[in-house]
Amino acid sequence: MSTATVTAPAVELTGITKRFPGVVANRDIQLRVTKGQIHAIVGENGAGKSTLMKILYGMQRPDEGEIRVEGKPVAFHTPADAIAAGIGMVHQHFMLADNLTVLENVILGSEPRRAGVAVDFRAARRKIKEISDAYGLGIRPDVPVEELGVGDRQRVEILKVLYRGARILILDEPTAVLVPHEVDELFENLRGLVREGLTILFISHKLDEVLRVADAITVIRRGTTVAGVDPKDMTARRLAELMVGSELPSPETRESTVTDTVVLSVRDLTVRGVDGRAVVEGVGFDIHKGEVLGVAGVEGNGQAELVEALMGIRPCTTGSLILDGKDISGWPTLKRREGGIGYIPEDRHRHGLLLEAPLWENRILGHQTRRPNVKGPWIDRSGARADTRRIAEDYDVRTPGIDTAAAALSGGNQQKLIVGREMSGDPVLLIASHPTRGVDVGAQAAIWDHLRDARAAGLAVLLISADLDELIGLSDSLKVILRGRIVADVDPANVTPEQLGSAMTGAGEAAAQ
Repeated sequence: MSTATVTAPAVELTGITKRFPGVVANRDIQLRVTKGQIHAIVGENGAGKSTLMKILYGMQRPDEGEIRVEGKPVAFHTPADAIAAGIGMVHQHFMLADNLTVLENVILGSEPRRAGVAVDFRAARRKIKEISDAYGLGIRPDVPVEELGVGDRQRVEILKVLYRGARILILDEPTAVLVPHEVDELFENLRGLVREGLTILFISHKLDEVLRVADAITVIRRGTTVAGVDPKDMTARRLAELMVGSELPSPETRESTVTDTVVLSVRDLTVRGVDGRAVVEGVGFDIHKGEVLGVAGVEGNGQAELVEALMGIRPCTTGSLILDGKDISGWPTLKRREGGIGYIPEDRHRHGLLLEAPLWENRILGHQTRRPNVKGPWIDRSGARADTRRIAEDYDVRTPGIDTAAAALSGGNQQKLIVGREMSGDPVLLIASHPTRGVDVGAQAAIWDHLRDARAAGLAVLLISADLDELIGLSDSLKVILRGRIVADVDPANVTPEQLGSAMTGAGEAAAQ
């Protein structure tokens, strides 16, 4: 790790305060980031990390306080101002166009011109190669982005900001979608960047990873900075106590609640893409009442298509689906939901919420034909509003009120609202796709508790997750999916994250079966 010494910090925030209607998101934030270091910022969802980074990146303006970059006061009105000052941000949700090549994505909006007219692709390719080689990113400029895995996509996002001259990088939850070996590769890339004098602000909920990679850590709680710590003197448990006042939660589920009653039986399920190629092939499994069946796999190996097929979202599907004794293979999505399937989607923004709608309207989504959301053929506003209040209380959704837009909630509170909604109406099967992705340890612990309680009450759960500790800790049984096929059955009681990761890449198939 770099020990570069400079007279002024790379970034210094003093007295930053930001207010929104009904809430103070940041209050007197103090942050000093040394040049050439990886500086981690940790805190619960809703603690104010995202707002602070949006202020530093010019997406929002502070009500009070001062920002200095390399000793000079700055006032950012737009992200373009921040980029001009050498600050770049890699968002948690990648912002790449799948139908374009890596090169086209990188230069989009910053195209080099030949004679002021034609795009100079040769110059762009040369610059991309220089940056990629200098920082060991291994970027292939002419590959379509749709052919890249998540680790490669993330390196493209990093190269995008470096291409625009960034010397200070903000990484928002950079490991949320990565498996262990991809995390190791990312950390090597980050260490390479700081060796070259770059500065990295690393926002994460994964405390063990923060302790591995960070040179310094700032803890934010309830909108203000509460501690600046040296990772060498810190444990994950102590860091969690600073964040939320309690020890790091564990996903472990001890006693078995699995019964003999089969809730979902899947046989010979095959899903084909638009090109006719099988993206899920010959998949079969049973999930019993009171059982959590975990599915592990590197992203892009058919998990998303499997979930969409079970929900009736994905056409071009063959095979047999029996839910609670009924053949639902031909049922549309709404009827499957009415039949007792709850669904926590992988991407809460795209598939779980209407961000500009109030919370009570979001309570209705997917449940628009069932009480308490309807009375006869009409939407029951008072019923939906009352039940939204119940969900907010029972699932600790922290919000000024049920008329608040979903977009105003932190990621953890958005996710708790979705979990509460999908646990309502007595489902018999819950499909939970990355249920704790991008949420803090407090929200994560709450969601784990709700899943455990529902399992104990007899709910059958299909769990898809990139968090291997979560999969191993919560699952009663585990299957590994690779290239659209189930390649291994794993006993969660006797497997390590490393062994599971090996099986997911195909290296450990034989041992895992």
